Amino acid sequence: MEGSNARRTAHLFRVAMLVKGVDGAAELIVAMVLLLVSTATVHQLVADVLARDLLGSADGRLARHVVTITDGFATGNRTFAVVYLALHGVVKLALVLALMRKWVPAYPVAIAVLGAFVVYEVYRAARTGSILLPVLAAVDIAIIVVIVREYRLLRKDRPEVNGAR
Repeated sequence: MEGSNARRTAHLFRVAMLVKGVDGAAELIVAMVLLLVSTATVHQLVADVLARDLLGSADGRLARHVVTITDGFATGNRTFAVVYLALHGVVKLALVLALMRKWVPAYPVAIAVLGAFVVYEVYRAARTGSILLPVLAAVDIAIIVVIVREYRLLRKDRPEVNGAR
């Protein structure tokens, strides 16, 4: 039974790292696109394509919310978005690489960093009314739980991790 639990945790860990890796890479790509593409182009793309074709009616709640977010780019939120996405993406990719290599010191760092991201995502969502940030926070919390489980198993399987030789 315990071996099956360890296998399930290992599988969940690999899936979580895949999700975080893809998420980190996507955030870096989006940050670069936002950096290179004009504010007017971003707004036009969202207003004309995403809101109309993917989110339903332009009068719909979700479409209005997305268009409002892009309006914020013109008032300085663009810099925040680029810096946040780039920093978040780089940190996630670095942590994923360290965790996949089972570099033990990275586990507590990953837990702390993702915890800080959760706190900030919830804070920012409360201030801006974002509907995406609470979803990202929930995903980060789930991944923290998986990292904690993997770390506990790693410490149990490797006595040297606990300081014993």
